[in-house]
Amino acid sequence: MALFCLSTATLMFEINLTRLYSVAQFYHFAFMIISLAMLGFGASGAWLALFPRLGRRHPRRALAWLACAYGLTSLGAYLALNWLPFDSFSIAWDRRQVVILVVQYIVLSLPFLCSGAALGLLFSIYPEDVGRLYAVNLAGAALGCVLALLAPVWVGGEGIVWLSMAAGGVAALGLVLPGRREEMQSAVPMRIVSVIAGILIVGGVVFLFVQPSALDVRLSPYKSLSYALQFPGAQVVSQQWNGFSRVDVVESGGIRSLPGLSYRYMATPPPQRGLLVDGDDLNPILTLTPETASPDDLAFTDYLPTVIAYQLRPEARVLVLEPRGGLETWIALAQGAAHVTAVEANPLIVAAAGDIYQAPRVTAALEDARSFVRRTPSRYDVVTLALTTPYRPIRSGAYSLSEDYRYTVEAFRAYLNTLAPGGLFVVTRWLQTPPSESLRAFALAVTALEQTGGDPAQHIVAFRGYATLTLLVKTAPFTPVELDAIRAFAAGRAFDMVYAPDVRPDEVNRFNVLAEPEYYQAFTGLLAAVDRVAWYAAYPFDVTPPTDVHPFFGHFFKWSQARQVWAELGKTWQPFGGAGYFVLAALLLLAVGAAVVVILLPVAVLRRDGIAGQRARLAYFGLLGLGFMLVEIPLLQRFILFLGHPAYALTTVLFAILLFSGIGSALSSRIPTRLALVLLVGLVGVYAPGLPWLFARTLALPLGARMLVAALVLAPAGLLMGMPFPQGLRRLAASATRPEMLLPWAWGINGALSVVASVLAALLALSFGFDVVLLCGALCYAGAWLAAGQGFYRRDRRGR
Repeated sequence: MALFCLSTATLMFEINLTRLYSVAQFYHFAFMIISLAMLGFGASGAWLALFPRLGRRHPRRALAWLACAYGLTSLGAYLALNWLPFDSFSIAWDRRQVVILVVQYIVLSLPFLCSGAALGLLFSIYPEDVGRLYAVNLAGAALGCVLALLAPVWVGGEGIVWLSMAAGGVAALGLVLPGRREEMQSAVPMRIVSVIAGILIVGGVVFLFVQPSALDVRLSPYKSLSYALQFPGAQVVSQQWNGFSRVDVVESGGIRSLPGLSYRYMATPPPQRGLLVDGDDLNPILTLTPETASPDDLAFTDYLPTVIAYQLRPEARVLVLEPRGGLETWIALAQGAAHVTAVEANPLIVAAAGDIYQAPRVTAALEDARSFVRRTPSRYDVVTLALTTPYRPIRSGAYSLSEDYRYTVEAFRAYLNTLAPGGLFVVTRWLQTPPSESLRAFALAVTALEQTGGDPAQHIVAFRGYATLTLLVKTAPFTPVELDAIRAFAAGRAFDMVYAPDVRPDEVNRFNVLAEPEYYQAFTGLLAAVDRVAWYAAYPFDVTPPTDVHPFFGHFFKWSQARQVWAELGKTWQPFGGAGYFVLAALLLLAVGAAVVVILLPVAVLRRDGIAGQRARLAYFGLLGLGFMLVEIPLLQRFILFLGHPAYALTTVLFAILLFSGIGSALSSRIPTRLALVLLVGLVGVYAPGLPWLFARTLALPLGARMLVAALVLAPAGLLMGMPFPQGLRRLAASATRPEMLLPWAWGINGALSVVASVLAALLALSFGFDVVLLCGALCYAGAWLAAGQGFYRRDRRGR
């Protein structure tokens, strides 16, 4: 039960760290948490291998100390994250930030080292029970996944830290109180353990109810919330947590956010509040009520780019996808829409946005946009994909890791399928030089139309202001009357045409004048390209349309940019000095270095004991570590589409894999190792083509049903993934001359190469897509199958 409690606390803390990192820093840093956890587990194996007698005489006492150490280091890790903040924007010229990043990397891995050491110690002392121990560990971890999703609603993100800390104390007390007398010969140390455990429990419970403001999570100064609070008189008037977000509402006289507004609008915009998710992406909340807002209050809407869709389709039935604070919903109502369906997956956003989601003629749909458009039988005159993200310089590469399933070819095809005859799909993106995100959105529309039998040259119109570009997409050709109306609208608001079926060179650079009409040139060049692949390859940025297998809309990096990025390093005010993509490569090198240390450090000790020859056989455990993460991480990313949010995917996928891996571990003595591995290789190979087929047929189900489908689909993989590791440990214990040293080393090798795999999976997914990562995972398991074919694994000393 102590192991179960400690495992629950560890996974709950790990998942919550991804949330805290998303709030304190940015979402794209959160993937490091998985590598941190694996580094801690790997280091624990090396530690136990170097000191094989540690804890073996009094294991209950040693485990109690490790549980207390987990509780203390989880608190310390949070304080290090909070009080020693890392500044990614100044790292290019401030060497202290490199030190801070390394310190954070080490300190955040310490709780996982303590937890991993407890499990590794149990493995080495009780190798005959490794299947049962591993099953308990994985079952507790599965419960931790569930608690990490549900508990923040009541205790907040910081509260999960206190729960994890208290759980470490509970695990320690569970080991101390029922201890046998022969294990408690030294009363003073155990009294100290009891006192520390009591402090952890009482402190955790007290902090849940009375949390000092000094312990609140501190945001990066570069997050939107930090900027908003610098305005005199600005204050947070509301803050709520749920399992996948923190939503803040800021009241400030300095909030004026109307993306795409024409500079010909001379009046004062209406008062606004700011809505922020995870402290970033400020969206406006109009402090108006739909019933009392006057035409003068909403006059600004006439000068926003998406208004043309409602002028072309008066009294439209409108679908707004993820309007956040509701600005696009206000625009539709102000322009006379007959009815607006606003699709927003986060209930905290709907609650924080005021009355707009409950306004007459508005229906709020609380679900993911992709799921809704797959499910709805309705057809709409206007479908708008709202612009809710701020301007971000794409050269930094810092946002490359963010999956965005709203902007894929499959998503655009789904949006087009929800249009009524003659309907309009509207999407707005920020302008960047040279054209990048707006051009990629155009490429998405072109590809989606071509795949649905449309003619992009006749079905798309694009125009730009001084900061944004708007696309109008139809499933039928634009009529001359519609094209004239769009031109008149654009000219009246100082918007430049970029593309239309009859676009003229003299109308593409009139109001927002550029040295060259590069948007017009890029858009027409893409359409005119005979060899589209060659055109994409020759373009300075990667603007190929993302797919559900490669859903990284913000990833524009090409290796041809490397020289310029390095030349500008430290000279631009961007995360990591503009070299954000290379941070992944640097982290991979760091992970490889850490793995080498963890794997090779015990070699000298093992060689002196005459058992260094086992190293070749331990490759089996390294391949299992690589394979597990190279399968788990792409599955996490693929199921974001299916479940609608990264937190839902993380919780559901980890819960299913860990729970069923625990069951597989308990059954591992009954299934041959090589049979389990060959079945697993085949199953992973089926996932690559099978998941898109499954998602297409079940995406319209309610969230709870989709979670159940996900768990059932992942159950066979989890069952098989849980078998090879305990099987290998049992056989290694039966054949090794010094199992007390070799078993922890095997545990450490498994964890160390999992560190490498967690970063490698991110790089491979960015470069080649999720299917390639799954294939690499299958190849690693195939390698383990080959290793298991050696005589050592086929037959242990008892002949099994």
